[in-house]
Amino acid sequence: MSTAAPRPADQDQLWSVDEHLEDILTTVRPLEPIELQLLDAQGCVLVDDITVPVSLPPFDNSSMDGYAVRVADVAGASEEFPAVLEVVGDVAAGQAELLHVGPGQAARIMTGAPLPPGAETVVPVEWTDGGLGEGPVTGMRARSLAPEGADGEVHVYRPAEARAHVRAKGSDVKAGDRALEAGTVLGPPQIALLAAIGRGTVRVRPRPRVVVLSTGSELVQPDEDLGSGQIYDSNSFALTAAARDAGAIAYRVGAVADDAETLRSTIEDQLVRADLMVTTGGVSVGAYDVVKEALSYVGDEDEAGGGIEFRKLAMQPGKPQGFGSIGPDHIPLLALPGNPVSSYVSFELFVRPAIRTLMGLQDVHRPRTTATLTAEKALTSPKGRRQFLRGTYADGEVRPVGGAGSHLIAALAHADALIVVPEDVESVEPGTEVEVVLLG
Repeated sequence: MSTAAPRPADQDQLWSVDEHLEDILTTVRPLEPIELQLLDAQGCVLVDDITVPVSLPPFDNSSMDGYAVRVADVAGASEEFPAVLEVVGDVAAGQAELLHVGPGQAARIMTGAPLPPGAETVVPVEWTDGGLGEGPVTGMRARSLAPEGADGEVHVYRPAEARAHVRAKGSDVKAGDRALEAGTVLGPPQIALLAAIGRGTVRVRPRPRVVVLSTGSELVQPDEDLGSGQIYDSNSFALTAAARDAGAIAYRVGAVADDAETLRSTIEDQLVRADLMVTTGGVSVGAYDVVKEALSYVGDEDEAGGGIEFRKLAMQPGKPQGFGSIGPDHIPLLALPGNPVSSYVSFELFVRPAIRTLMGLQDVHRPRTTATLTAEKALTSPKGRRQFLRGTYADGEVRPVGGAGSHLIAALAHADALIVVPEDVESVEPGTEVEVVLLG
């Protein structure tokens, strides 16, 4: 089970942002760990520390194409007085049986190949004549084209120190080292490391499955023709993208008409693939706010196994919110306002931390900082409300983008930060230090 029961509250209570968020984060539980193949684990959170079973690299190997030699045999070598060594054969990457390099001898060695017994260093092929006797070369000729290059003599024109161009065994990680810590999000480099130390599967908390559903008979899908009084459904696209950005596997259901039975049926159908449900629209006090109507039945524990509570928050935008759980598996559901900016700000403040909690992360919040407000005039904010204004942040300064209207999608598209105005502040003058939530 992913949730506990949300705490009950007075329906007339005006919740603070912090109280609502605390209720969400103390209710939502991390998903149970599962064992996944490496590529299926991308984006998931590691459950256990990973210890290195074998050193990387597992043997001394060459970092260059060249010749494996003894240090004494190339000491003092120059173009005028080259060291002349007997080539005893090739050492290639993956080769099981290794040659022995004795005094006065050299072995052609390829990048990644084990340093053969007796050899102490590697001279790059560019420091030699490549066995051709015609002065310095720029590379080796393929064995299939010049098999004679694997024997004969090679002229070396420069000396090399001990273990030059040699990758030491364990120079990356040593057996017994901790490769990755529990709580690490597995990206491409982490998956590469797991594969390199021989791990084909790993125990992780899976990426949460988030179902996003928007409501409103006025909503039309992009690429369709708009009728009178209709608008395009942007919320479901914005929130689905935001859920994926947060680390979830997100499914966009799209717009559901303002009909309580249709909405209820749609939600019930989607529960089978949801670890978290997000609705947008229909949570205010209008006659067509069907999310409240459709979900009112879930207060009956016996019938639905959960409860959705609709709240008023002391914030702008995003005053109307809903939260609880639904269905026999107590799937958490967050009901967000329908205005585009309200829904997106609500997602960043409440849904994203819930997703990150389901993933099992410790730090679930966007980073915050302080910045100097750069604006043409003072910002105003309603008393008793925590306001979140869109802004652009750079070099310790933040500038508002657009106004306070909750419908201003264009301004949101240019913002990379939220300017936070506390509940007890009604005006913020230019030059004031303000708190900023960084979105990018």
